[in-house]
Amino acid sequence: MVCSISSAIFGLLLLFKITAWALADTVLYDFDIGWVSANPDAAFDRPTIGINGQWPIPPITATVGDRVVVNVINHLGNQSTSLHFHGLYMNGTTVMDGTVGVSQCSIPPNGTFTYDFKVDQPGTYWYHSHDNGQYPDGLRGPLIVTDPESPYRGKYDDEIVMTMSDWYHDEMAVLLPRFLSLYNPTGAEPVPNAALLNDTQNLTVPVQPGKTYMFRMVNMGAFAGQYLWFEGHTMQVIEVDGIYTEAAETDMLYLAAAQRYSVLVTTKNDTSGNFAIVSSMDQDLFDTVPDTLNPNATGWLVYDSTKELPSPALLDEFDPFDDFTLLPLDGEKLLDEVDYSFNLDVQMNNLGDGKN
Repeated sequence: MVCSISSAIFGLLLLFKITAWALADTVLYDFDIGWVSANPDAAFDRPTIGINGQWPIPPITATVGDRVVVNVINHLGNQSTSLHFHGLYMNGTTVMDGTVGVSQCSIPPNGTFTYDFKVDQPGTYWYHSHDNGQYPDGLRGPLIVTDPESPYRGKYDDEIVMTMSDWYHDEMAVLLPRFLSLYNPTGAEPVPNAALLNDTQNLTVPVQPGKTYMFRMVNMGAFAGQYLWFEGHTMQVIEVDGIYTEAAETDMLYLAAAQRYSVLVTTKNDTSGNFAIVSSMDQDLFDTVPDTLNPNATGWLVYDSTKELPSPALLDEFDPFDDFTLLPLDGEKLLDEVDYSFNLDVQMNNLGDGKN
């Protein structure tokens, strides 16, 4: 009797799982990865890694519970590649994580690979190459998982995805050997040449008065953390790195490389002016700061396209939000006791051949 009841329960659970999978959508992408030419900071054209002949590359969007299938063909010709879906746990599908040398081999030139996984995590993520430091050459884009059951559903009128990144004029094939070199014994990282918002400069974001927008923000940079603020507007933080938080108000955020935030911004009730959006690279990370470097990328909330786009105000100092004060919306408590504790001492040093 017990066995028959257990078998029935197991059968119902299996049926429920299969039914849930069948009801979920399959989101399909065909990505032909190859070289294109791009000039996002108006300096000069440079070889850039695009998808399907275009750059910036397309976002990946799905809904919680969806199956995501990405068919990749590598037409770079001279480089291998992969795709990593940053922030997704990939429970049960580790082989789809895209980390070369850890969970998969590189996709060689003219090779193909199909990524096939289910997304159970709502939030703001991104995808990028995870092969030989390649993604700063352009192979990185947002990955958005929408949530029909979001606790903030109905509290905003529209969503806007906004990425920030650093931009290098030299390709990674040039920068990496310089970085991993006996002539760079301190391990000084290459300093970016420009900052970008949505892979461009002078970004304009049309908005309507009296509306609330959810900005999904991703720092897709290789190195630089970025300060971000909207002049004349406050932000309500509601999600960080895929975790819903209690709403927290701030005027400025700091996003480390790979970090993501979702914030609510409510626009003003009139169209008398437009307002600057500023993303500024954290120069404290740079060993040297070139005199020619402009660390800022400027965009605008555009209420009226016929009015001027004002220059951003100068700041005396950065005062970003302290993300240690954020509280997870699910109320999960911090672990206060541990059974075992391990201390790791880490230091920068040089290899026997002098490389850092």
